[in-house]
Amino acid sequence: MAELSYSSGPSETPLLGQTIPAHLKATATTYAQEPALVDRYSDRRWTYAEFDRDTDALAIGLLERGVKKGDRVGIWAQNVAEWALIQYATAKIGAILVNVNPSYRSHELEYVAKQSGMTMLVSQITAPPHSDFHAIATEVAAKVPGLELVFIDTVPSDLLGDAVIGERESFAHLIGSGRDLLDDDAAKYSVRLDKLIGELAMDDPINIQYTSGTTGFPKGVTLSHHNILNNGFFIGELLSYSAEDSVVLPVPYYHCFGMVIGNLAALSHGAAIILPAPGFDPAATLKAVSEEKATSLYGVPTMFIGELEHPDFASYDLGSLRTGVMAGSPCPVEIMKRVINDMNMEEVAICYGMTETSPVSMMTRVDDSLEARTQTVGRVMPHLEIKIADPVTGQAVPRGQKGELCTRGYAVMLGYWENPEKTAEAIDESRWIHTGDLGIMDDDGYVDISGRIKDMVIRGGENVYPREVEEFLYHHPSIKDVQVVGIPDEKYGEELMAWVILKDGFDALSATEVKDFCSGRLAHFKIPRYVEVRESFPMTVSGKIRKIELREEGEKIIQNTAAM
Repeated sequence: MAELSYSSGPSETPLLGQTIPAHLKATATTYAQEPALVDRYSDRRWTYAEFDRDTDALAIGLLERGVKKGDRVGIWAQNVAEWALIQYATAKIGAILVNVNPSYRSHELEYVAKQSGMTMLVSQITAPPHSDFHAIATEVAAKVPGLELVFIDTVPSDLLGDAVIGERESFAHLIGSGRDLLDDDAAKYSVRLDKLIGELAMDDPINIQYTSGTTGFPKGVTLSHHNILNNGFFIGELLSYSAEDSVVLPVPYYHCFGMVIGNLAALSHGAAIILPAPGFDPAATLKAVSEEKATSLYGVPTMFIGELEHPDFASYDLGSLRTGVMAGSPCPVEIMKRVINDMNMEEVAICYGMTETSPVSMMTRVDDSLEARTQTVGRVMPHLEIKIADPVTGQAVPRGQKGELCTRGYAVMLGYWENPEKTAEAIDESRWIHTGDLGIMDDDGYVDISGRIKDMVIRGGENVYPREVEEFLYHHPSIKDVQVVGIPDEKYGEELMAWVILKDGFDALSATEVKDFCSGRLAHFKIPRYVEVRESFPMTVSGKIRKIELREEGEKIIQNTAAM
């Protein structure tokens, strides 16, 4: 009988039974004078002792403003040091951090603020070139009862913009008030904070991350201390992190890639996190590696391509690099060869997962072959289980046969925030989470992801669910019906195409008109690049729309247009 497509990750290293703040306290004690966080854009640095103390001060500042365990605190910012500070400060008091995508506009921000029950939003003031955070946050706060705003004013002036905070709380004042209280009565406030940390449980929810939803709205993936601390820790273990390592992090904090694979993998091992710039900048990233003598670099394939193709690439000394993480989409073989050879990243790892699994469930190892790193997403992580299952029966299929990838273990989310129905659809009675991805497992347990059951489009590393975009476009005055599909694109992997049926009295609709309608209300990566009008949609006999035909037809249109 053929071996089934099932694999588990045995490990001699036990799972951590701690909360995030308890683990940070232990790490900060051991590595007190080692670098913890470097924000090169603002020229600020923290040792572990300083990082622990500042997150204590910020936690006390939050407590003094009435934030308590279980409250939802949003963070809406690019990769600035304040993001990492608020991540650990909220964890210290048991508040639940709500990650908000910097690309969100008013429509999306209002939804997640209301759906999560957010009581405070810590926001950047502006984020060029995409958004006026101050204006949008102020507009949304007027619609969300009880939402308090805190604006980050401790970054360079070009991230502050021209907005005046006015009566709104500033980040500098928030953390400064906590520092003052610690200075005035360290014993009192340290005891209070230690007591709160001691009352936290590792299975408490600590983070909500919104994924684009198939029902028209994002779903709030709810993760615990146990989920993300252990996932970050074991990623760091497989990357052989220690206090000798420093990780350059150009990937966004609001993703698990930044806050778990980045912050938690590094900070759980006494390694340093280096932020090269608020947003991705190839030159700033290469310069950070060179000048900080970094040992690890993260990115999606398009980021590595941008770095390798930078005109001054050869002038940067990347000899200190040994490892890193590439995730988000498959890596072309030639790019992987250059990352290993030209960037000295011989131990670079491929990570695979989803937000619902904290996020990494499979990963390549440091000694894996080039083929394994380009043709598979690696093997199962320690302490987790995976199977390739028949999508209908849920039973594991024989190795070498295609099926749906499922994951089980400590990394599986607590559920979707206040959405038990969708949680039950994702996690079955045996606690397997169904990824919706089609995969094939080989005899050694390596998995090749060969497609998607769901309709998700991956544009430049961003996951976009067409249904969400469709629901929004239904509000356009001339659109009667709409179907959104992904079309292959050389730069972004996929681009969005909207197929529309117009209402009576309307004859045409351009991509520019759709873009103008969406601008400022939808994240830029969710706005369709192409728009095609037709009289009807292709249907199956049972009445379902055949999106595959729309994709094929759309691809031909783009190819023919390019050939003209």
